[in-house]
Amino acid sequence: MHAKYLAPLAAAAFAMAVALPATAQSAPAKPPAPRPTVGMPAPTADAAAVKKLVEERFPGAQVRYIAKAPFLGLYEAMFDDQMIYVDPKAAYIFVGNVYDAKTKVNLTERKARELNRIAWDELPLHLAIKKVKGSGARKLAVFSDADCPFCQRLEETLKGVNDVTIYTFLYPIDQLHPDAARKSRIIWCAPDKVKAWDDYFASGTLPTNNGDCDTPIAATQALGQKLRVTATPTMVFADGTIVPGAIPAQGLEAELARAEAEAKRLAEAK
Repeated sequence: MHAKYLAPLAAAAFAMAVALPATAQSAPAKPPAPRPTVGMPAPTADAAAVKKLVEERFPGAQVRYIAKAPFLGLYEAMFDDQMIYVDPKAAYIFVGNVYDAKTKVNLTERKARELNRIAWDELPLHLAIKKVKGSGARKLAVFSDADCPFCQRLEETLKGVNDVTIYTFLYPIDQLHPDAARKSRIIWCAPDKVKAWDDYFASGTLPTNNGDCDTPIAATQALGQKLRVTATPTMVFADGTIVPGAIPAQGLEAELARAEAEAKRLAEAK
């Protein structure tokens, strides 16, 4: 979005995109490039016409997705990673969240998560600390900062989650926690990384080493930037859905179940 008159819309869109619940910590940053996602569905002829109008109204804007919304006769569109709504003549742009009044579901957030999914199989899991609980049948990746209080909350919740393989990407946010990178290096250099990570969150105790082995921290930070991870904890579920924040136990179990079912559906559809 290069036109000067797009600045207020872009600012509002980015503010919404990075707005987080009080379950995650984020560092101040400029809007990063769009994250790599799975394929976007092609627009229908009428949606393509609205897309053309929007891009004419806002030179330089890139509409990554557009389709007829299931309410109010509007079209839902995605500018970068941000959902907006537009009327059929592209005379009005709506930036905000739409909720289903009966179910209380945030329809805007649900659609954005669906469209912003990444390909799980492309995650470099060898860069993560791998912990298998029970059968390990389910899978979850977490970008976590050793000094993040909300990561501590998520670790407590994960104690009660079974039959899951957890991949923890060490993701220190230096602006907020200047000592987290050092601690992450020491944890990675421990002979038993899983135990070192668990012990640190349980008691604050670090392994006895200098943290001078080869670590993947620079690579995991680059990965996080590529995936637009701006807060910790940020979770990636089996279907590639990216969710920031420490979800309570009941919600986490529901999200794991939903993601596993969706991942299975996506695999069968290939």
